[in-house]
Amino acid sequence: MKMFCGSFLALTLAASSLASAQQPCPLSGKPVSTVSTKSHPAADKTIVETAVGAADLSTLVAAVKQGQLVETLSGKGPFTVFAPVNSAFAKLPAEAIADLLKDENRAQLQAILTYHVVAGKVMAADVVKLKEAKTVNGAAVNIRVEGGKVFINDAQVIKTDITCSNGVVHLIDSVIMPPAKAPSIVETAIGNEDFSTLVALVKHAGLVETLSGEGPFTVFAPNNAAFAKLPKETVDALLSEAGKEQLAAILKYHVVPGSVKAADVVKLKEAKTALGQPVKISVKDGKVYVDGAQVIATDIECGNGIIHVIDSVILPSSK
Repeated sequence: MKMFCGSFLALTLAASSLASAQQPCPLSGKPVSTVSTKSHPAADKTIVETAVGAADLSTLVAAVKQGQLVETLSGKGPFTVFAPVNSAFAKLPAEAIADLLKDENRAQLQAILTYHVVAGKVMAADVVKLKEAKTVNGAAVNIRVEGGKVFINDAQVIKTDITCSNGVVHLIDSVIMPPAKAPSIVETAIGNEDFSTLVALVKHAGLVETLSGEGPFTVFAPNNAAFAKLPKETVDALLSEAGKEQLAAILKYHVVPGSVKAADVVKLKEAKTALGQPVKISVKDGKVYVDGAQVIATDIECGNGIIHVIDSVILPSSK
């Protein structure tokens, strides 16, 4: 957010209040006004302070404030901000902007704003050498030069190298949206009716937050038919308050830290689980087994890992 503000302000100030000289913009190829850091007031101001002083960055500033990113983008940095000008936000439906500015949608707003920020100070001459850049959001933006113009995803860079005390701002003509994140392991399981028993057990064991975390995790997930092989009284016992600890242990025995795809699973003899005990992995007649359970579906990719479906519940040793 701070970076956004900085970019907007820097761009506006560079165009309106600084001594400048015409020279080709490294990103757009068009003549632009450039100012030395000595004579440019924005160089002594943070990205946020620069943006606050720029009328054409007023929407960005409002978004940064609502996203509670002012302090972050006023920090030491340095940051590189690809800052959408007001006309960039005007391309979005008014109702979409209104929704983003609601308190309940702050997390989504933060995700969008941080997608415009890259850690480090990357000047235009270096930006054009890149194919992509990882943003503070965690996702990468694509960078390309086409027809002498530079684009960040589909947004054109229209002004560059607005220097601030904690980074640099490049103006862009459109708001760029981060890619939708794949559902987590828990969300994926919830959306699959064949995992309804597993989901109920994960919730009862208090492992929803853990398996929704960053991970990555590899889950050997028993489907409903796998749980149906267990005696009903066993499942009922696990769903009781007294059975929570044992249930959590059993579920952790189905989880391996890291994202291990099927092609790599078959190369292993065993894998250490989140419980601490290893599961044995074997291949027989072209089929893969984890302990005694057959893997019947593989490589269900999730935002925080991967799921392989197994046809039986596997149980850790009692020691």
